[in-house]
Amino acid sequence: MGVVGAGPWAQMMHAPMLSAGGETVLSAVWGRRLTSAHALADQYGAVGTDQFEEFLAQCDAVSFAVPPDVQAALAPVAARAGKPLLLEKPIAMTLPQAREMVAAIDATGVPSQVVLSRRYSQRIRAFLAQVDGMQVTGLRTSFVSGAFLPDSPFRTPWRLREGALLDVGPHVLDLMDAVAGHIDQIEYTGDPQGWLAVTTRHASGAVGQASISSVVPGFLWDCDVFGPAGIVSAPQRPDDERDEVQRTIAEEFATVCRTGISHPLDVHRGLYLQELIQG
Repeated sequence: MGVVGAGPWAQMMHAPMLSAGGETVLSAVWGRRLTSAHALADQYGAVGTDQFEEFLAQCDAVSFAVPPDVQAALAPVAARAGKPLLLEKPIAMTLPQAREMVAAIDATGVPSQVVLSRRYSQRIRAFLAQVDGMQVTGLRTSFVSGAFLPDSPFRTPWRLREGALLDVGPHVLDLMDAVAGHIDQIEYTGDPQGWLAVTTRHASGAVGQASISSVVPGFLWDCDVFGPAGIVSAPQRPDDERDEVQRTIAEEFATVCRTGISHPLDVHRGLYLQELIQG
C-alpha cells in the first residue's frame, strides 16, 4: 500500500492503519515536501518520494491523506495506473471536481473505497442493523468538536476556509441516509464556520435534524432515531474504537484490492454526499 500525503492525518491514521494490518504492508509515501515524505516513510521501512510516478511504481494500491483538491487531481492518475483507491471524504473540494474525478475513475474500472470512518465501527453497524426495517418518523444527530480551535492538528487552511460542513458533513449525511433512506431535500441554517443546523427530508417520509460545529471544545457525536416502535439511540463511543475502525478499513480495502470490486462506500457514495452539500 502507498499513502499519498505525509501530514498529520497520514501520520495519525493512514500510515499506522495500513502498516498494522495483517493483510496490508505500507511500501511507499508520497509528499509534496520530500523531507516530510522521508520522515514518515522511514518509520515504517517504506520508500519516501515527492515524485508521483515513482511512488506509484512502489505500490499495488493507493490511500489518500491530502486536501480534497489534491486528492481530486491525483486519484485519476493513480486510477489510470491501475491502482485501487482508498479515498478520504470529501472526495473533492468542489462538486465539479468531484464529478470530473468520478468520471475519470469510472473510465479506468479500478475499484474504490471511501473512509467514512463511523461506518466501519461495529457499534454503528450494530445500531444500523437494529434500525433496519424500522419505520422512521424522525432522527436527530450531532457532530460537535473543537477541531478548528487553535493547536488542533485539524486546523488546516482548507478546513478553516470551507468550514465544518464540507469537512464533517459527509459523515453526518451518510449516517442520516443510512438510517432513514435517500435524502430528497436538505436545508441549512446558520454558519459552517460556527454553528450549522441541518434539516433533511427523506424519501421514506422521515425528517432529520443535525447540529454541526467544529469550534466547541470537547467532542459530541450522537444519533437518536424515532418512530412508532419507540426511540433507538446509537451506543456511546468506546475509547478503543479507533483501533477497531482502522483494522476494519484496512481489512475491507484489502478485499477490494483482491476482488477488484468496489466497497459499498465507494467513490459514488462520496459523490452523492458531495451533491447534498454543494449541489
